[in-house]
Amino acid sequence: MGVMRDGQARSVPAARVQRGVTRLPGWFVEHPHGGRRVQADQTTIHTRRLRTVRTFSPKDSDITRRWHVIDASDVVLGRLASHVAVLLRGKHKPIFAPHVDTGDFVIVVNASKVALSGSKLEQKQAYRHSGYPGGLRAVSYASLMAASPERAVEKAVRGMLPKNALGRKTLRKLKVYAGPDHPHQAQQPQPYQITQIEQ
Repeated sequence: MGVMRDGQARSVPAARVQRGVTRLPGWFVEHPHGGRRVQADQTTIHTRRLRTVRTFSPKDSDITRRWHVIDASDVVLGRLASHVAVLLRGKHKPIFAPHVDTGDFVIVVNASKVALSGSKLEQKQAYRHSGYPGGLRAVSYASLMAASPERAVEKAVRGMLPKNALGRKTLRKLKVYAGPDHPHQAQQPQPYQITQIEQ
């Protein structure tokens, strides 16, 4: 940085000149970014206006809930649950807000034909707890799928939703059925296709 006093050029240590603030007594100093020269005994502070973005909060009138039906035949359980969780939360909509339930209703049919990759059907365990000491219970997914495949799908989707009141409210929009039929024809659900690699 060039400094002139009595017509002679002198160098100034870097510690005495700060970026954005010019403060030197009795000298004329050039701005480090090529700005105008100022009297050094004046303090020039360069500020930048920050742009703040307000949190968007959709109103009830902005939310339009649709109904989707998904055929779970030969679909991997985790991939099915991730697609269902996105639809339930409304993350596929431009009005999505993390603190508001903006999602749609989802109907899952043929839950008994869902696929588990690898040896998870025999080795993976589904756990639940009664709340009392020693109340931990475990059951294999083979037994769970034979007894109630709806619980297997609901458990996988629940794990991908927020663990709070909003998540519990969101999960109530999920309807799971083991067979191909469902009682929601009056809502006119639209088929939702899940693209995946063949198993």
